[in-house]
Amino acid sequence: MAEPVDQARVTAGLQRLAAALAPGGHRADAVQRLSGGASQETWAFVVRVGDGSVPFVLRRLPEGALDRARMMAGPEAEAHLISAAGTAGVPVPAVCHVLRPEDDLGRGFVMERLHGETLGRRIVRDARFADARRVLARQCGAAMARIHALPTEELPALRVGGPQAELQVQLDAHRGHGTARPVFELAFQWLRSHCPSEPARPVLVHGDFRNGNLVVDEGGLVGVLDWELAHLGDPMEDLGWICVNAWRFGAAELPVGGFGTREDLFAGYEAAGGRVDAQRMRYWEVLGTLKWGVVCETMLQAWRRGHERDLEKAVIGRRASEAEIDLLALLAPRG
Repeated sequence: MAEPVDQARVTAGLQRLAAALAPGGHRADAVQRLSGGASQETWAFVVRVGDGSVPFVLRRLPEGALDRARMMAGPEAEAHLISAAGTAGVPVPAVCHVLRPEDDLGRGFVMERLHGETLGRRIVRDARFADARRVLARQCGAAMARIHALPTEELPALRVGGPQAELQVQLDAHRGHGTARPVFELAFQWLRSHCPSEPARPVLVHGDFRNGNLVVDEGGLVGVLDWELAHLGDPMEDLGWICVNAWRFGAAELPVGGFGTREDLFAGYEAAGGRVDAQRMRYWEVLGTLKWGVVCETMLQAWRRGHERDLEKAVIGRRASEAEIDLLALLAPRG
């Protein structure tokens, strides 16, 4: 069962870190757990410095998240990857501290809090992001290309994925849920028959690069967040995932996160040194859509079995039916 959220413990731990996080810091204040985050807790807080304050974010792995730990890079590796991506020109928050046992906060890290919007629905709808939406797909493509170009020999140990491996992971998970979904079965059949025969050279894949894990301001992309699912694999996985309809937040006519076109995404990716394989990317878009449906099932099962009792998990579980509609639109489009 998931470890209960203990705000007093988190606040006390951050209080002990205040002086180390900001020169002259004397108190951690305004500690608040943020919404969102399927596997990790995210806490916002400030460190008081004189009459001012410095904003930070704590990413913390609760014990209950270990059910999915085999798919996660781990917070220590996540912190390393964020720092490495930053040196390669990817917009990311600076990592300020990786938690130690003596911090008594579990496993995780503290990073700077970037100024901007993270709610996908606002990014695709609000008028103040109109200019950002014109450039955001290209910026995302460029950021992906820089991530994929990072030397893999300099990275921490990560799981190795790929089309067949990821398909098997989703099949095993779906079978384990015991649910009957004919549309999912249709998708599994299509993916088996269209699986790329030639493996791609493994690169660092973010694994969850999508609208909702981006920080955006009026000028465009400010930061790429949530690296917990990073792994080595096919670079087209990231390009396909950001085009999954669930991340368009109702703006279905703009396939890249509800804010841009595939053409702009590809242009940004290639301008930064990447090479697009549109056929492989389509495979990953279908697999990504199916994956989201299976993730929804997983959330519901975790709630039903009492492993994670957040009501959010049950609510997300109901969205598996949306993934079925999206799969039919991809595999059997009207007309």
